[in-house]
Amino acid sequence: MANRVQIPTSNSAFIAMIADEDTVIGFLMAGVGNVDLRRKTNYLIVDSKTTVKQIEDTFKEFTTREDIAVVLISQYVANMIRFLVDSYNKPVPAILEIPSKDHPYDPAHDSVLSRVKYLFSAESVASGRR
Repeated sequence: MANRVQIPTSNSAFIAMIADEDTVIGFLMAGVGNVDLRRKTNYLIVDSKTTVKQIEDTFKEFTTREDIAVVLISQYVANMIRFLVDSYNKPVPAILEIPSKDHPYDPAHDSVLSRVKYLFSAESVASGRR
């Protein structure tokens, strides 16, 4: 238990979004959005003008902010920065890939699902079950 990760306990934590306009607007209408005093938001709307560098920088920012507990990222956007998403291994903020209106969910590309499958297959091999 000594290697347990301490999850910060503050009064509130945000959900961050990196997705297409329709997905982000839907979550904003549900109350997920936040703009702080420095005019920093907890979302990035990805469109045809958004560069991969902007997505990478935003992902890095969201995963290092202490006030963010979950980062929701559209799967097709995650595929653009797959190397960053797959190499991220911290429990907080949690990274969840979600489908979008124009791009259906593909479980073969979901990093969380592939890690779970790997853990269960390694666990079943280690215990002798198959």
